[in-house]
Amino acid sequence: MENQEKVEQAVYQLLEALGENPEREGLLDTPKRVAKMYAEMFSGLNEDPKDQFTAVFSEVHDEVVLVKDIPFYSMCEHHLVPFYGMAHVAYLPSGDKVTGLSKLARAVEVAARRPQLQERLTDQVATALEEALNPRGVFVMVEAEHMCMTMRGIKKPGSKTITTVAKGIYKEDREERKEILSLMRDF
Repeated sequence: MENQEKVEQAVYQLLEALGENPEREGLLDTPKRVAKMYAEMFSGLNEDPKDQFTAVFSEVHDEVVLVKDIPFYSMCEHHLVPFYGMAHVAYLPSGDKVTGLSKLARAVEVAARRPQLQERLTDQVATALEEALNPRGVFVMVEAEHMCMTMRGIKKPGSKTITTVAKGIYKEDREERKEILSLMRDF
């Protein structure tokens, strides 16, 4: 994290502003714990999702590659509360280049570990994959529950937001898009 001490001071001041005593036993180490947690939760700020595609293999494969149900959590940049869910990442290789399957999950992880919007998270993963592999198509779907809608405001627990980004053939060809959606939705 850029400045852990500054985060600790901000948490201390927030506790004071809320009317709490940051010096009481239960809160004494809270600023340090929160700063450490934020360093982990926002570790993606200093990484590029595209850099996760380091394992690229020459392999002739011209059918879809799909990794489904990639769990993630992120922080809503509007309220700094979590949103979490599953990402589904698919690409149609250009025929001669594939990546390690774990790299798709790593790209999701890096994009999620920052103050984020779900729409941007979906786009960042799709764009990273497109730029790294130049496949014929990319399709990313993210399903998430937002705590800013669950524990405050409208208070609708269980509601899910779905975002998608289609690139290449999945954007241009309705039948290809239909096929990838059916795979993501378990037929």
